[in-house]
This record gives sequence, C-alpha cells and structure tokens, in this order.
Amino acid sequence: MRISSRTILAAVVPAAFCLAALCTVAAPRAVAQDDQFLMPEQSAAKAKQIIAQVIEALGGDAYLNVHDVTCTGRLGTFDHSGEMTGFGRFIDYAQPPFKERQENLPKRNIIDVYNGDKGWTLDRGGVNDAPRVDLADFQETIRKDIDNILRHRIHEPGMVFRYAGPDTVDLKQADWVELIDNDNRTIRIAFSTATHLPVRKIVDTRDPKTQMKTQEVEYFSNYHPLSGIQTAFQIARERNGVKLFQVFFDTCEYNTNISDALFTKESLDQRWAQVGKKETEKEKKKDKDDKNDKDKNAKDDTSSDRDKD
Repeated sequence: MRISSRTILAAVVPAAFCLAALCTVAAPRAVAQDDQFLMPEQSAAKAKQIIAQVIEALGGDAYLNVHDVTCTGRLGTFDHSGEMTGFGRFIDYAQPPFKERQENLPKRNIIDVYNGDKGWTLDRGGVNDAPRVDLADFQETIRKDIDNILRHRIHEPGMVFRYAGPDTVDLKQADWVELIDNDNRTIRIAFSTATHLPVRKIVDTRDPKTQMKTQEVEYFSNYHPLSGIQTAFQIARERNGVKLFQVFFDTCEYNTNISDALFTKESLDQRWAQVGKKETEKEKKKDKDDKNDKDKNAKDDTSSDRDKD
C-alpha cells in the first residue's frame, strides 16, 4: 500500500511516546563486491534471477494476481527533529497500482481518493479536487512503490538491471539489486538472502531544474503470510535522512472484490451527505457557544463597571 501526504496529516492524535521499533534506522550504502567481477550481461542476469526468487517468496502467482487489497493499521508521523507528532488509525482500500482510497478511523471524515490522474478529498470543508501537489505526489509514489515495481515496472522497456552486491542490512544478510528506469530514477532494493523478502528500498532522484538530489528510503519488516502472500506489517519511510512515518498494519485482506465505486468523487459526495450535516451542526453549536460566551463576558464587564460607579 501507499501512504499519501494527506494520510500523514490525518494522524493528528498527539503522541507521548515513540514507536521505537524502527525509530533509529539508517541507510548504509550497498557494498558492491561481486558485481565488479561481472560483465553487464551477467550482472543483469543475476539481478533478474534474484527478483524471480523474490516474487516466488512473496507468493508467486498469488502475489502477481492481486486485484485489490484492504488494510487497516496505525500510523505514526514525525517532525524534522525526529519527534513523533501524531498517531492515528486508518483504513486503506486499493486496486493497485492506480486506484486508492484512504480514510481516518473511526470517524471516516477525512478521506482521500485517487484514480489514475484524478483525485478528490473529503474533510470538514466538504468534497474538493485533490491539490495538484498531492496528486503529483501520489503518481510519483506509484512509480516508486515496491509492489508496482515487482509486478509491473520490471517489464518496462529500457529498464536497466544490475546486481549491486551482498551486504548486511538491518542485521540480515542481503543482496542488493539496482534498477534504473527511463526517467533516471535509481532504485536499489535489498533482499534477505535467507527469506528472499524485501528488507529495504532506496530511491535516488534528481530535480531536472535544480539538479538537487533526493533520496527516499523505505524499510520493510514483520512479514506475515496472508492468502498465500507475504505481507510486511511494519513499514517506515524517510526522505533525505528525515523520518516521515511508521505504519503498523493490523490486518490486510486480498481480492475481496472492492467496488470500483469507492474510487469516485460520487462516493465522497455520498459520504459528505452523511457526515457533512454533523459537521455543520458542530460548527453551528460552536458558533452559538462562542456567541454566548462573548455575550456573557460583555454582560460581566457591564456589571463590573456599574459596581465601580
């Protein structure tokens, strides 16, 4: 699953503790050893062989034939100093790779829906088109999503494969595989040599205008087999050394025939018809309470002036 910037902002419950399981991870460089002795064709062949083992370990045909997935979990968010700023629960519906719906729990009054090159949001202000920056972030996240890479993007024409050597990653023996796509994204993935499951993903990009480099690191752990598919129940992401979030999944269900209607603006309009009235009533009550408090304070001030006279 993908966690959008809006979902991160939805985790607004103040947190007085740190989910320490993944709080202090770093991203060492891949140690390229064997690849210095491999010709490019041999390096590419070894990388593809490892990826084939990975797909089989993740579930083989069951993993490749995921049509939809529904996950619930808990999300912790962090500020630039590494302090936790929020903690909240969510539910995520997806028809990968291009359709996703994320809702906060339990209220379900903050919802983001993305459908290809379109997106919409529901919050206290009603239903609106997703901001361009959020839509662009979603589309970029699709391109970097590890499941999309392993299921689809490895078959793209022009994708470059390279075996980047063995390493110890998060206390596990691992092999690094490097992919370079047609947009010059460098994608490095560490796979456990014991389980063949993904351990870490590093994506390097460069702004075409400023030439400034961005590195995004994602960590995968606590795998569970669900419907024949190995699923990472803990994921953490950081960008340029700054932790963005940690997600802890509670449940995931695959191929439950999620309705296409969930990924439409009309579905948000229907939800707003249910929650919007409550939000309006809350606003009216708040305005009324504020007015009563203001009137009471004015009355108290008047009485105080009379007493002085």
